[in-house]
Amino acid sequence: MTMTYSLPPAGDFHAGTFVKTPSPQVIEILSGAGLDFAVLDAEHAPFDRTALDLAMLAGRAVKLPLFVRVPDREAATLLNVLDLGAAGVLVPHVDSAEQARQVVARCRYVGGERGYSSSPRAAGYGALGMTAAIAQGDRNVVICQIESAQAVEQAALIAAVTGIGGIFIGRADLALSMGLDNAQDPRVIEATEHVIRAGLSAGTMVGMFVGSNAEREKYLALGVRWFVQGSDQSMLRQGALAMARPSSTHLNR
Repeated sequence: MTMTYSLPPAGDFHAGTFVKTPSPQVIEILSGAGLDFAVLDAEHAPFDRTALDLAMLAGRAVKLPLFVRVPDREAATLLNVLDLGAAGVLVPHVDSAEQARQVVARCRYVGGERGYSSSPRAAGYGALGMTAAIAQGDRNVVICQIESAQAVEQAALIAAVTGIGGIFIGRADLALSMGLDNAQDPRVIEATEHVIRAGLSAGTMVGMFVGSNAEREKYLALGVRWFVQGSDQSMLRQGALAMARPSSTHLNR
């Protein structure tokens, strides 16, 4: 069945992390840390459908809601991820309200374009029945990434699209689209705050990637409520660096 997930209530926030290592054990470990969710990064990490399937199985076993950052907006890509039982999708490079409406349609049975089958996990392998499977499947959360100058301009319209659960600011690609190579450039920060205001004005949840608790607190104060902080890779690297001998030689290995 589809993993259930409820967006954070007003005045609260949720914190998760990117998972870039195709390993069910990583999901098990993260579940014990008290995270609200995790995002399997199928855009920038080696997750094929089999790896996603095993991760979803682990997520269900330990009751950790899993989103998938998909590599594209294609109908087949979204269908495959949702059939596996993802709690929701994080969709990159949504630059207009029309693209956002298309994404929602491809993720919805009722009033949308999502194809139905009783056989996958999302339908309980046939046990749910069509009515229940459709109702549960249409509760998945669709979050659109705002990560271009065009998307910043369209942010209010994207956030207002019916069926969008949230907008998510991708500052690295946003910087690149602005001809910059620094996600902390004042122009990127200004655009980020514009998107936050646009989302809040539309009554839509705003999320973003942050690198630290301090950065999370900064944007929490501005109204952001859904945070993806670091990744399993960054946590592993930070832990290893903390115990390594002071030396620069390991960087060349």
